[in-house]
Amino acid sequence: MPSALILVPLMLILSSTMMAAAWIGHLKYEDTWSFSTALAVSWLIVLPEYILNVSATRMGVGVYSAAQMASFNMASGVVCVAVVSRFFLGEPWSLRQFAGFALMAVSIVLIVGGPASKG
Repeated sequence: MPSALILVPLMLILSSTMMAAAWIGHLKYEDTWSFSTALAVSWLIVLPEYILNVSATRMGVGVYSAAQMASFNMASGVVCVAVVSRFFLGEPWSLRQFAGFALMAVSIVLIVGGPASKG
């Protein structure tokens, strides 16, 4: 079994992908799905996503700080929203977005790359 050092970030990325699908994936079907259908499908995605997210953060305690896991999850969430919007909804990317993704990668390295400070 992979260590928590690797498994936790992978679980958080999968969680972020599922959340992005729940947040904006239903927009692809805006003309065919009612609001109630979009809401139900989104919640069907979000419930297992939440289980995955909570499992990852509990597994990561002692390996990563809560702030490290939250920042990794939030940054990967933004990237996952961009990926879902591009490849599922067909929205274009810009050079500005790529620059933002690069800055997020740097921020994750800075936040997660060293030991957590103890107050």
